[in-house]
Amino acid sequence: MASLVGKKGMTSLVLQKVGQRLCQNARALVTLSSRIDANPSLALQEARTWDEGVASGFSTTPISQIFKGKRVVIFGLPGAYTGVCSSAHVPSYLKNVDAIKAKGVDTVICVSVNDPYTLNAWAEKLNAMNKIQFYGDFDGKFHESLGLSCDLSKALLGPRSQRWSALVEDGVIKVLNVEKAPSELEVSDGETMLEKLE
Repeated sequence: MASLVGKKGMTSLVLQKVGQRLCQNARALVTLSSRIDANPSLALQEARTWDEGVASGFSTTPISQIFKGKRVVIFGLPGAYTGVCSSAHVPSYLKNVDAIKAKGVDTVICVSVNDPYTLNAWAEKLNAMNKIQFYGDFDGKFHESLGLSCDLSKALLGPRSQRWSALVEDGVIKVLNVEKAPSELEVSDGETMLEKLE
């Protein structure tokens, strides 16, 4: 394995191998609860600069505030600044965000197991800040509650999330797409979500 490090596609191969079985388990867990806000004590951290975090007292946003009374498209990914996430996943939503909102969606959200400061810098780099809302799940508890967490330590990422997307109406999961492996982008992209919206 060490001799392969640095070769093209190695990261993708590692993510695929470590993610396939975990992802199957995640889909089974999520189907048990159709509400994304089933745990009212959960909160996410809106992307912002460090200074903004300090000024707000490191405030968090309750899950209920994000989803209550709203039609939301949310997608999760393994991490800011990583390959598929930067080159394809977020761009697929950037390209389709206006069409998605035209289908009656109030908000498009990207969530990742990252601190909100890293997500803020990444969103700015992708020119996505004013089109998509970014939230950090800094301790991974949000993804754990949905059964969508996975261990990507072999790719030096540690505890992260699966690659997934969902349509949520007033906290209820109406559509859920989970990739077979975190390195894949077949069902959780913006185009697929747009096709599933009524």
